Amino acid sequence: MIHSKRHGEILRLLNEEGTITIASLAERLGVSLETVRRDVKPLADDGSVLKMHGAVGLASIMGEAPFERRMRENAEAKRLIARMVAATIRDGEAIMLDTGTTTSFLARELLGHRRLTVVTNSSDIARTLATVNGNKVYMAGGELHSDSGAAFGISAIEFVSRFSVDHAVISIGAVDAAAGLTDYELEEAEFARMVLSRGQRSLVVTDHTKFGRQGLVRVCGFDGFSELATDQPPPPDIAAALTHAGARLTIAAA
Repeated sequence: MIHSKRHGEILRLLNEEGTITIASLAERLGVSLETVRRDVKPLADDGSVLKMHGAVGLASIMGEAPFERRMRENAEAKRLIARMVAATIRDGEAIMLDTGTTTSFLARELLGHRRLTVVTNSSDIARTLATVNGNKVYMAGGELHSDSGAAFGISAIEFVSRFSVDHAVISIGAVDAAAGLTDYELEEAEFARMVLSRGQRSLVVTDHTKFGRQGLVRVCGFDGFSELATDQPPPPDIAAALTHAGARLTIAAA
């Protein structure tokens, strides 16, 4: 139930962002902290939102799995990148995709393609592209992570190592001029490194929020892939590192 116009605006902001602080709500609505707290109370009472310490979240989103929640973050930027990359892939080609939100967006943009051969460790990507348009989908086996529903480990790496594809695409968690490409889990980094080695074209997809970050585990340097696709120009030091390594930079236009 929407109690007022301002309640509707609060729900709209939460639908876009998932969670938001009380202070940010007050600033964006142009009202006091106390007014926001009063506005949030009936929404919390009827179950529309969940109150946390100093913040509120949309109840339906707070129940999502972590991967589903990450799919909502910078969704438009990821969709733009995915659409740009999908346009470079032709019917009948072979593509290898690791698990990631941007590669999952790419899988959805590939639904208009036909007769693709797809190799992946992601149950989301496999489910999206299997049984449609004459596609062949090969999914790596192994233990599925509860977060992403993706398979990792030695068996998954050995499985994808048997394939050679036209396009090998990974989604990356962090890009830094000094550290190169890094991620936050050892198994994910090891799998991504293998994927990059299996394509005639090796492509990294990432939105601009990953620039300047450093993860725990190194995937590769800038000479370990042929192209980086993103939604905004990277900082000068990253752009220079890409140029020095001979990696192509492509930027998705809105």
